[in-house]
Amino acid sequence: MIIDTTTKVQAINSFSRLESLKVVYETTWMLFPILVLVLGITIGVLVIVWLEREISAGIQQRIGPEYAGPLGILQALADGTKLLFKENLLPSRGDALLFSIGPSIAVISILLSYSVIPFSSDLVLADLSIGVFLWIAISSIAPIGLLMSGYGSNNKYSFLGGLRAVAQSISYEIPLTLCVLSISLLSNSSSTVDIVEAQSKYGFWGWNLWRQPIGFIVFIISSLAECERLPFDLPEAEEELVAGYQTEYSGIKFGLFYVASYLNLLISSLFVTVLYLGGWNFPILSIFIIDGVFGTTICIFITLAKTFLFLFISIATRWTLPRLRMDQLLNLGWKFLLPISLGNLLLTTSSQLFSL
Repeated sequence: MIIDTTTKVQAINSFSRLESLKVVYETTWMLFPILVLVLGITIGVLVIVWLEREISAGIQQRIGPEYAGPLGILQALADGTKLLFKENLLPSRGDALLFSIGPSIAVISILLSYSVIPFSSDLVLADLSIGVFLWIAISSIAPIGLLMSGYGSNNKYSFLGGLRAVAQSISYEIPLTLCVLSISLLSNSSSTVDIVEAQSKYGFWGWNLWRQPIGFIVFIISSLAECERLPFDLPEAEEELVAGYQTEYSGIKFGLFYVASYLNLLISSLFVTVLYLGGWNFPILSIFIIDGVFGTTICIFITLAKTFLFLFISIATRWTLPRLRMDQLLNLGWKFLLPISLGNLLLTTSSQLFSL
C-alpha cells in the first residue's frame, strides 16, 4: 500500500514538472518572435545611423566615420555606449515624473507599431484587420511623450519645442490618415497583409504607387514631417530653440529621443513599402514558386531593399532642402496637404463606387 502511494506521488510530481516545462516552453515560444523583432529593429537602427553618416558625408564631400570598426560601422554602437554611461541630470525645479517617462512613452509607442508590419505573408507578429489604423492610433501617442518632456523640463524653450511637436504631429497626421484610408478603400481591407496581397494581383503595375500617385506624394511629405526630419525639424531647430524638448536631457534619456527618431523613420519607410511599393512582392520573382525558409528570406530581403531605398531618399532630402518656417510648415499641412488628401479620398471613393 505504501509503495502504491509512493508511486502515485512520483507520478503526480512528474506530471507537475511536465506541465511546468510545457508552460515555460509555451511562454518562451510566445516571446521568441518578439525578441527576434526587437533584435532586428535594433540592428536596423544601427545600420540607419551608419548609413545616414556615410550618405551625409558623401553629399558634403567629407570622409565620415572610419575608425570605429570596419568602415565606421560600430560608430553608432560607440555613441550609444557613451550615452549609457553618462550622468542623467534632472532640472532642479522640473517635474521629475514627466521628465523621466516622456522619452519612454515616445519610444514604446513607436515600438508597438512594428507588430503589424508584414515581412512576408507568414512573417508578421499580429495580422490584425485594423493593422494600418492601429499604427496611426499608437503613433499618435508619441507626441504626448514629447509634450510631457518639454513641460517637465521647466524650460520655456523646451516647452515651446514640445508644443511645436504636438502641433506639427496633429497637422500632418490628418493627411497621413486620409491617405491610408484611401489605400484601405482601394484594397477593401485595413490589414497590412491584405493590402500587400491586393497589390500582387497585377504585378508591378498593380502597386499603389501607380494607382495612388497623389496619395503617395502626400504620404511621403507627411511621413517626413511626422519623423521631424529636415526640412520639417522645427520642434528642435537649433537656431531658434537650442534643441527643443531635448534641451535639458542628457545620458540615456537623450539617447532614447535619438533612438525614437530613427525608429519612427524606419517604421514610416516600412509602411511606404507595404502600402505603396508592393511589400515583399517583386515582378521578376513572382513567376517562380519559392516556399519555405528560402522563400521567406527572399521576401524579407525584398521588403528591406525597398525600405532602405526610401530611407536613402529621406536622408538625401535632409541635405538638399532648406528648413521651413513654422508658419510655412503649418500652412503646408492645413492649406495644401489636407485638401489634396481629402480630394484624393473622395476620388478613390467615387472610383470604387462606380466600379461596383
